[in-house]
Amino acid sequence: MQQTPLIAVHMSLALTAVAIGPVALWARMGVTKRPQLHRAFGYAWVTCMLGAALTGVFIRDFKLPNIGGYTPIHLLIPLTLFTLFKAFRFLAQGNIVGHRKSMQGLYIGACMIAGLFTLLPGRYLGDLVWGQWLGLI
Repeated sequence: MQQTPLIAVHMSLALTAVAIGPVALWARMGVTKRPQLHRAFGYAWVTCMLGAALTGVFIRDFKLPNIGGYTPIHLLIPLTLFTLFKAFRFLAQGNIVGHRKSMQGLYIGACMIAGLFTLLPGRYLGDLVWGQWLGLI
């Protein structure tokens, strides 16, 4: 697989979500609450997550084990969309604990764990990172 504009947009959105997610989560923790910061970074993070999920639908890989070009990591797309819907439904119902747990789980699952899977050998980003790193040795 090679770098395409679609993959570049997907990676940019995903990396931005990884970077700003902790700010959104941190702004509502502790004694001092920062609702404007939480809301601004939260909406930015949700936008990045939606964009990454939607662009991921169009990225297909026929080298890895797949069904029609969709690999197991693509199962995170409906999971991400469902969790975002659920988190905002919790928020509309006033269930802040449910909202918090949904968003924390989504950050850990879709940003951290999925991010680690993209670094596996044989995946585009994994080959890019490990190929560059191994080339330096």
